[in-house]
Formats: sequence, C-alpha cells, structure tokens
Amino acid sequence: MSISPPEVSSIPHVSGTDSSTPVMINNPVFVSHDACDLTQEGGVKHNKREPKTPIGSKEMKLKMMVYEIEKKKLKNLLRHVQKVSLTTDMWKSKNQKIEYMVVTGHWIDGNWKLQKRVLNFVHIRPPRRGVEISDAVFKCAKEWGIEGKIHTISMDNTSNNDVAVRLLKDDFGRCKKLLGGGKLFHVRCCAHILNLMVQDGLKDIVDICENIRDSVDFVNKSDGRALLFAEIAQHLQIPGKKLLHDCRARWNSTYEMLNCAIKYKEVFPRFQVREPLYESCPSSEDWEKVEKVCTILEKFYTATHIISGSEYPTSNLFLPEILKVKKLLDARVNDEDDFVRGMITRMKLKFDKYWKECNLLMSIAAILDPRQKMQAIEFAFPKMYSTYEAQENITYVRKAIFELYDEYVAMATSESAGTGCSLNPASEIVCPP
Repeated sequence: MSISPPEVSSIPHVSGTDSSTPVMINNPVFVSHDACDLTQEGGVKHNKREPKTPIGSKEMKLKMMVYEIEKKKLKNLLRHVQKVSLTTDMWKSKNQKIEYMVVTGHWIDGNWKLQKRVLNFVHIRPPRRGVEISDAVFKCAKEWGIEGKIHTISMDNTSNNDVAVRLLKDDFGRCKKLLGGGKLFHVRCCAHILNLMVQDGLKDIVDICENIRDSVDFVNKSDGRALLFAEIAQHLQIPGKKLLHDCRARWNSTYEMLNCAIKYKEVFPRFQVREPLYESCPSSEDWEKVEKVCTILEKFYTATHIISGSEYPTSNLFLPEILKVKKLLDARVNDEDDFVRGMITRMKLKFDKYWKECNLLMSIAAILDPRQKMQAIEFAFPKMYSTYEAQENITYVRKAIFELYDEYVAMATSESAGTGCSLNPASEIVCPP
C-alpha cells in the first residue's frame, strides 16, 4: 500500500512501543552475507562484509531467542487490539534479487495513537497468483491470532490482488462478520492510483528524464565537476545547493529531480562547453516539455505527500485531494498545447477507470471529519460525477453510514450486556455505580 517498495531504512518497528525493538516477522530467516539480516536499529540491512553465520552457532541461538521474545510481546499486544487493518507491498532485496510481499498491521491503541507493525515478509514465486497471495495473508493473520479482527485490507491495483481480496473477504468473513457487510473491506491504494496516472503522464518524456538523470550523475560523479557546475550557477546568480539524484522506482523522487534541474537549465549548456566529456545536455525544447510536465505533476506531488503520511490519519484527507486532481484534469483536458492535451487525456482515462465508482470508505472518512460532515460529499460529488450519479452516490453513502452506526450500536449493546451496563436511547453506555 505505498508508491514504491519501502526503502530499507523506512521499514517500521514491530514489537511493543519502544522504537529500539527489532523488526518482527512470522518466520525468521537468517541467511548468508549476501542477503538480509535483522538489526537492532529496527530495520533490515544488507551485510556484505560479515561472514556466514553457522546455523548452530551461539549467535544464531541468541537471535532466535530474541525473536521468540519479541514475537511473544507482539502477540500479547495484538490480543488487546479490537480491529486491525492490513496493507501489503512488494519489497525487493537488491542483493538477492528476490521480491517479498510485506504484510503490515495498522491499528489505533488505547491512547488513540496510530500503531503499525510489520507482521511478515512472504516470498511468493512468480507469477504470484491471487490464491497464493490470499493464502499467505490469511496464514499470517491466523498465526498472529488476528483473523477475527481484520477490518480492512489495502493492496495495489492489480488483477491478482483483486482475486486475493475476493478470497480474503470470504475467509475473514467466516471468522467474524465484516463491518458493513464487507463493503468497507477492500481499500484501493490511492497513492498507487496516483502513481499509475503519473506514469502514464511521464511516458512522453522518458528519454528526456534519462538525459537529465545522466546529467545529474555526470556532474555529481566528481568533486571537480560539481565545483565547476556550482561556479557557473553562481556566475549566473542562480541560488541553490546542488542537483538531486532520483530513485527510478519512485515518481515523486523523479519529480523532485526534474523540478530541481529546471532551475539550472541555463547552466548545463555552459557546463557542456567547459566539459568535453559531457554528452547528455537536454535541449531547450526538452526543458520546455519538462516545465509543462512539472507544472501538472505539482498537484499530484502535493496530493501524494499528504495522503501518504504515516504519522497522522489520512483517510479523511483523500476526498479533497482527489477532487483537486479531478479539477486539474478537467481544466486541462482540452488544452491548446498538443503535448499537454495528450498527456492529460491519458491521465484522465486512468482517473476515470479507478474513480468512476464511489469510494465508500473514503467518503465516510470525509464525513466523520467534524469540519466537513455531509457537506464533504455534497460539495465534492457534483464536481466528480454527473448530476444523477452524484445524487445516487450521496444517497448510497448516507444509507451506508447509518447502517454502520446501527452495527456499532448493536455491538455496544452486546458488549454492555455482558458487563451489566445498559444503553440508553441516546446510545450512551451507562454502567451501575
């Protein structure tokens, strides 16, 4: 449930609330020096210099002992959690060249704090069919004892994940009735949808991006070149520190690289004159296209940054950000510039593919924001759908939220019956003194 596979340093901690505890996974795999190792810093690192650790060594036994202790702590923590939402993402070990599916659990603790823990790294051999993904996720939930607590699951938008979600919905529904009859179970990753749209938009400047990427690498490869580049920039009175590298797998990183490089577009030609080995200088026409693309991608970049936050609730922020993207696409779909019009048309087709249906959970989350309430969808839907579809979707969401409320009342009534408390007509739980 993210734009890209997580970076090694960003993999969250797992056991307890202490940030120093190591990552926990269901099945510990301690492998040779050219694979991954669990670290006390709470992440995964690649050990290239450490020798192989014999399976029967004291160090291995110590690792297994620590693992079992931390796993027991997390199991005890999850025992007191009422609802857990799952997300999955693909993570690749650069050294092993093997992809793992990362299963992460998210919940709100007793202090109303967001918590998340990596529950497992699962290696599923290609082609990774939906049934295999489903089996791996359900097995993970069952081993942690949370198969009856799953609230929602977020996955990237692929056909095999759609199959997995259908199977998981049935499996988890058999363990315990899903809220809203399962209408809220599958949450499509909004950041991934935005990523798919942006990738379509970047298709026309793939070669230009490659030239700029090569230019950045060339300049930053030696201190002498970087110094020469900085001197030219200073002479032209262009503020800034240095060019930014990008991560190819993350479009927002590529946007940052392009946005930074644009500031130095006048520096590159002068640098080429002084550096005979430099051969990838973008043309003025290239820079014009990059500027047009960055102007459009700025909205996507802002939206992705907001909805990808991990330290604060984001579900109530989706609808306003998606609406901003929709308005941008509608405003530029008939642009006079052929290049811009072609790019926007492709992006709008992708937008309509994923957002033509009402996202129930996103809508309910926006309504539960006390600053917006029902006005959130009453304002947004007429701008996202036709008049008839907007009214139909508003009615659908209103009905769903009342049904959801009734379900919570029924659950509260059932729980209060077991504790001797009563539920008054105002839906407040009143316990005897």
